[in-house]
Amino acid sequence: MERRALIKNGLLLGLSAALPLAPLAAMIKRRKPNAYTGFHEFELGKLKLKVVTDGHILFKKVQPGFAPGFPAAAVEKLLNENFLPDSVDLGINVLIINTGSKQILVDTGCGSSLGENSGWLLKNLPLAGIHPQDITDVVLSHAHPDHLGGLLDKDGNMPFKNADIYIAQKEYDFWMVAQPDFSKSKMDDQELKALVIRVAQETLTKTKPRLHLFEDGDTLFDCIRLNLAPGHTPGHTVTTIFSEGQELVHVADLVHSPVLVFAHPEWGFEGDTNFELAAATRRKVLGELAANRKQVFSYHLPWPGLGHVRKKEDGFEWVQTGFALPD
Repeated sequence: MERRALIKNGLLLGLSAALPLAPLAAMIKRRKPNAYTGFHEFELGKLKLKVVTDGHILFKKVQPGFAPGFPAAAVEKLLNENFLPDSVDLGINVLIINTGSKQILVDTGCGSSLGENSGWLLKNLPLAGIHPQDITDVVLSHAHPDHLGGLLDKDGNMPFKNADIYIAQKEYDFWMVAQPDFSKSKMDDQELKALVIRVAQETLTKTKPRLHLFEDGDTLFDCIRLNLAPGHTPGHTVTTIFSEGQELVHVADLVHSPVLVFAHPEWGFEGDTNFELAAATRRKVLGELAANRKQVFSYHLPWPGLGHVRKKEDGFEWVQTGFALPD
């Protein structure tokens, strides 16, 4: 079966310049305005994994979304040193794990919650040989719209109608109160905050009959280990996929940019529910990943989100996995 990978035409916004050895697996394939298709497949032990694109989210300015409150001159200097423009374009890389008996989706993309530049997962899954009814389980890293938005379609129906859904107990408890606590966040956009809360609450309510709540350190399906990495949200989860001695660490929203929060983990993102805790967690987990040299999968870094973390001075750097041939 032909496999395709994603790069956005003209909207790459300098990310390829920041990664001079960007994989040749990034091939342009235009389907219609503002829509691209792509998937990348690989193996981990006995598991067969695929990455499918849900689109992208563009921040036209780095600040205040990223590095909120930090000196603009320092941000500009880092961008210039890495040949980056004053913008951040987030990929949305969705991972599917095929165990042989199960098709497990880790996060679901945006659905219809964030506009036409995202929400492409349902159209792209069949091109990767997967249909929504094939999905047996969904593991959610957290309850932001770009991670659980795909659980419901625009009519409020569940496209993954055969799937059980897993989310951390702490995450569920945080969102399902009348007023989730954003007192330690730097998010000033009240309209956006209201959207984030509404999507989380409506989605978790409508999918509750299929929800299963997990605790820190739980294991699912003999191939997934779940560890809380709080700060971005209280129940934000790092998911380790393992098989036959091999591991892949899905870091979800621990990082959003291949340069900014690697070089300065303290700079963070305004969407972090607890900004200071997110920074501390980021530094801790990145330090562990650099020390143990494990392969990393990132939901928001450049396609297909595979690479490693390396220590660099007082921070870290992202080492993108390269591919010799288009896939």
